[in-house]
Amino acid sequence: MKLQATDACRELIDLLKSKHGELMFHQSGGCCDGSSPMCYPLGEFKVGGQDVLVGELAGCPFYMGRAQYKLWEHTDLTIDVVNGRGASFSLEIPEGKRFIVRSDVCAID
Repeated sequence: MKLQATDACRELIDLLKSKHGELMFHQSGGCCDGSSPMCYPLGEFKVGGQDVLVGELAGCPFYMGRAQYKLWEHTDLTIDVVNGRGASFSLEIPEGKRFIVRSDVCAID
């Protein structure tokens, strides 16, 4: 799995860091807003034994639920931003933005 951020994503992360300090992301794979990457102040979301650290996104740890990781482990993920509000507690919501996942399936040797 390769994890990367678009320029718009990095810009929003920089804005959120200026307001909230260090950040972290969690991708649960749940339904509705749970399927979007969620952004929290670093340490505010308690990761557990079923969470996998898949990499860093613009210097922020990015965790994913193990069940979702098993489904996406051969997928390259690009985190992007769109205009609009989700119905979650993710930090970008008051900015009128939403983090989203764009994906490409990797070839398996």
